[in-house]
Amino acid sequence: MNSYVRNLKFVFFGSFHISTEILAQLVAGLPASGGAKGDQGGFMPTHVICSPDRPAGRKKIITPPAIKKLILERAWPIEIMQPEKLEIENLKLEIGEVDLAVVMGYPHIIPDSIINLPRLGTIGVHPSLLPLYRGASPIQSVLLAGETETGVTLYQMDAKMDNGPILAQRKSQIALEDTNETLGHKLSKIAGELLVETIPKFLKGEIKPQEQDHAKATFTRKFTTADGQVDMINDKPEIIYNKIRAFNPEPGCWTMNFPGREGKRVKLLGATMQDGELKITEIQPDGKKPMKV
Repeated sequence: MNSYVRNLKFVFFGSFHISTEILAQLVAGLPASGGAKGDQGGFMPTHVICSPDRPAGRKKIITPPAIKKLILERAWPIEIMQPEKLEIENLKLEIGEVDLAVVMGYPHIIPDSIINLPRLGTIGVHPSLLPLYRGASPIQSVLLAGETETGVTLYQMDAKMDNGPILAQRKSQIALEDTNETLGHKLSKIAGELLVETIPKFLKGEIKPQEQDHAKATFTRKFTTADGQVDMINDKPEIIYNKIRAFNPEPGCWTMNFPGREGKRVKLLGATMQDGELKITEIQPDGKKPMKV
């Protein structure tokens, strides 16, 4: 491990499964020569800041966020912070001076005072090729749009959403069979590797941040259950297919006119698309278990 990384004090903001995959990659580093895992740039944050434990499932069992589970399972020497609200004075008191922060999958607004707290600023990780698909749902949105290419961007965070100058980008092809889940896994792997490669260069001053072309910016939004509804008769097959890919497991893709079950709500869980022909492979009628078609 080089001295730049060894002496780095950084914090990681994240809660979700995509955050855990990136953190695991950061800690592991890149493969050593010959393909064996080694300590090639891997490093560990001093603190992880994530959401508080929340009730989950029908029984409302208090459940920790995915990233907290990972840290506890692997017994990493990382302090876990779960504030209901981020406050600069509490953060300073808890973590002291810090060199850098990395943010991926943290579902709360981070105040400017905290973004600017680290000596070298805060690196945002965004699963799209900024300035395209800024906002809350870039993975769902590229699938919904039927895109064939996306990627990961590392950028310097500022006061505006996904707006800051770019440090590094890497493209990734979207396969026709990719879903929200599979594309998320693919992009999180790329993001982790890109962070491990980029942070040491950034620390040594070898990267010149590049301003985004804001005129080309596009924006995403949070999707609701209503967005997931499809019409099996009137919607084009590619629209139905892309909604199934984008909206499972949340907020879900569903219809009220599935052949043979008209008038009843049916979730569409799986499908294939070949030569413009849509085939539904898995459904879940309201109140029943998933079933193959």
